[in-house]
Amino acid sequence: MALFIGLTLFAIFVYSQNGNFEADLRGDNVFIYMVPIAAALGYFSSQFIFRKQVGSIKRESTLNSKLNRYQTASIVRYALIEAPAFLALIAYFLSGNAMHLVIAIALLLYFFSLRPTSLKMMNQIPFTSEEEQHFNT
Repeated sequence: MALFIGLTLFAIFVYSQNGNFEADLRGDNVFIYMVPIAAALGYFSSQFIFRKQVGSIKRESTLNSKLNRYQTASIVRYALIEAPAFLALIAYFLSGNAMHLVIAIALLLYFFSLRPTSLKMMNQIPFTSEEEQHFNT
């Protein structure tokens, strides 16, 4: 939540400082290409790496080990989404291009949807029946 709040506050700060909202798609601005590519790479790589790391969690591992690996996978996933969102906000601050702000807001909403819940963890981590009971209490 702290990462999401920090990113949201930065977005509010950037918008209040710039305030422009123009749709300029001229090719002379390097951010026109860099921001969408970074956002797409961040999104797809976060999905791929998260699934790979969570998929490597063994059912035989201890509950603490499973939760630590899930936490590590989640932090990497958040970083891969947060970095392009910051880039998009900085690009918006420098250029005033609305496309960058829209991409940043889309990444911010996606970032919020990734918040861990017990149901998501139950579906993604291979718990034993004993661990599921322990986890639910």
